[in-house]
Amino acid sequence: MEFKDYYATLGVEPSAGDAEIKTAYRRLARKYHPDVSKEAGAEEKFKGINEAYEALRDPQKRAAYDQLKAQGYRPGEEFNVPPNYGGGGGFDFEEVFGGGAGGANGGFSDFFESLFARQRGGAGRGPGPGFSSGGHAPQRDTRAKLSVPLEAAYNGDTLRITVNGRQLDVRVPKGIKPGQVIRLGGQGTDGGNLLLEVEYAAHPQFEVDGRNILYTLQVTPWQAALGTSISVPTLGGAVELKVAAGSDAGRRLRRRGRGLPGNPDGDQIVELEIVAPAASDEAQAEAYRNLAKAFGESI
Repeated sequence: MEFKDYYATLGVEPSAGDAEIKTAYRRLARKYHPDVSKEAGAEEKFKGINEAYEALRDPQKRAAYDQLKAQGYRPGEEFNVPPNYGGGGGFDFEEVFGGGAGGANGGFSDFFESLFARQRGGAGRGPGPGFSSGGHAPQRDTRAKLSVPLEAAYNGDTLRITVNGRQLDVRVPKGIKPGQVIRLGGQGTDGGNLLLEVEYAAHPQFEVDGRNILYTLQVTPWQAALGTSISVPTLGGAVELKVAAGSDAGRRLRRRGRGLPGNPDGDQIVELEIVAPAASDEAQAEAYRNLAKAFGESI
């Protein structure tokens, strides 16, 4: 398999901070999202962007990847995981990815899984529940992390995952939260249980605050000044959002009940970001000059 440069994929330097990595990810994910992009190969680029962000957003994964990258590997170079990779690095869980977690139609690459699919030894320590005195290996619980797309947590979907070469269907309870565990009886090591600890997969459009979903909506200056109605995405489908005249950048609008299910359901909070399109011709440049004059400025 080939070595991947996740920093190059996101277009950032290895010294980039968390905020810069997140900004780059969101910009590229919006550009190449298969639902909106018309560019050739957009779906594969979108998957690669998601994979790179998944590796770099987690401090533990990023530190291990940086250590590996410092050994001089180059993008596209033939790569095999060193025998001591992750030794002492604390990879306590095997990463398990459901359908869609790594992009529009599937999981992450073999390179990613070879680095981070590190299974910990089971929980069995000596005789105890599941121990057989007849010479058979003791049953052991296997712990793993399950990366759940927000849409699956919203709808209560079934994800197909791969564990040790086996495909399993996992029903995700509606509204499940990070840190909660899904138990699959008898699917762990030597007939033990498989305990899947939930974490939310990175999303190209949304962030999560408890049960609330956060979304940044870009509007033009005239939309903010004059008011408008805009279609915005939610986990349950697009809805119309009314932007009042005279809205400022940073204003937050709330769509009640459009967040993650719970008791009560969360909301979707839309924060306005005002973006001025670049003038692409002289007529548009003149329109900007006239706008400046109307507000008492000379350009």
